[in-house]
Amino acid sequence: MSEQITNNTLSRTTDQHSSENSVSRVRKKSAFPKWLRKPIILNGKRKEVEKYLRLGSLHTVCEEAKCPNRNECFASGTATFLIMGDICSRNCMFCNVKSGIPRPLDPDEPERLADAVKKMDLSYVVITTVTRDDLEDGGAAHIAKTISHLKRNNNRIKVEILVPDFRGNMRSVETVLSGKPDVFGHNIETVSSVFSTIRPEADYNTSLQVLMHAAQNSNGIFIKSGFMVGLGETEKEVVSLMEDLRRSRVTIVTIGQYLQPTKNQVAVKEIITPAQFEKYHMTGKELGFSQVFAGPFVRSSYRACDVFNNEEHR
Repeated sequence: MSEQITNNTLSRTTDQHSSENSVSRVRKKSAFPKWLRKPIILNGKRKEVEKYLRLGSLHTVCEEAKCPNRNECFASGTATFLIMGDICSRNCMFCNVKSGIPRPLDPDEPERLADAVKKMDLSYVVITTVTRDDLEDGGAAHIAKTISHLKRNNNRIKVEILVPDFRGNMRSVETVLSGKPDVFGHNIETVSSVFSTIRPEADYNTSLQVLMHAAQNSNGIFIKSGFMVGLGETEKEVVSLMEDLRRSRVTIVTIGQYLQPTKNQVAVKEIITPAQFEKYHMTGKELGFSQVFAGPFVRSSYRACDVFNNEEHR
């Protein structure tokens, strides 16, 4: 059995390559590869970001999901805001966000978030959400309201929203789009062969349909999706997933290494080499994605402003 690897204990991996995937297999008592050793940055604007988050009683997916990039992003003065509470109505096997019965929506949250963003002097904001299956519209109206508040405070601000699948409710997708985000994102997360294991309460085809419907009603809004590798998928399956995303008219894709947040989540099956990430990047460009951001520490919101600017100026 493979040794479990977590974001907090980045150790015990190997660079032995798989013949099909060109990946490093996880093996007991092996050294963690150098490309997955990330320095901790404690200076910059980290304390300032944390201050505004606490003052506004705001959540970030950076902290809730134990993202390995959180120190870097906080130090640079950015964060990915998590709205609609910090309790998710689903329990995905890769995610560290708390699962359970969510609390009622806070009607003042959009205003508090807009106020914090203004104080932080952000020009690009990434917002993600917990899944709220307990709400008839999945929280779509709350999301649209949040985007509108941000735009009202600063009509030059760019807003990227990362939403759940709304259980395939396309009216909810349209409601979010009515808030006029600059980027509409929905992460498919993994290939179809392991989807039901990793995301037992979601559906692969529903995610594709959400992305397609968003693209068909986007009016110039960029459509973005992301997924993880290292969960036991093959290279062929990754290419097939990217082909499905292109057919769904996704133009921006992010691909990152899955890292187990804690021992409570599914274990890492493979450590993907930088060479393989570069191969996925080239494959994505050949398939027609305008932006492909692939690498060990890539997450859907990581350096999102840079990805957006590259897309906007393409």
